[in-house]
Amino acid sequence: MQFNHDEDAQVFTTEVDGHIAHIDYHLSGDTAAFLHTIVPDAIGGRGIAGKLTEFALNTAKGKGWKVIPSCSYTAAYVARHPEYNDLLAK
Repeated sequence: MQFNHDEDAQVFTTEVDGHIAHIDYHLSGDTAAFLHTIVPDAIGGRGIAGKLTEFALNTAKGKGWKVIPSCSYTAAYVARHPEYNDLLAK
């Protein structure tokens, strides 16, 4: 699975079986609010959201961003993976 980051559009994406899953975010300074995680029903249930979220969080970490998990999926993911707690904006 290949993941992409379009910083101009503020979106992380992956394409599976012709369907695009994405995480939209809004960057303000060095803080990224992760707004929505969308996985089309046709490719749901394969762990794509988790892998895409991991990619997005690792990208944020590499760029030195703090993250606001406005998206309920991202918030739940971070709660299950405390190794990302240091990314959370205070």
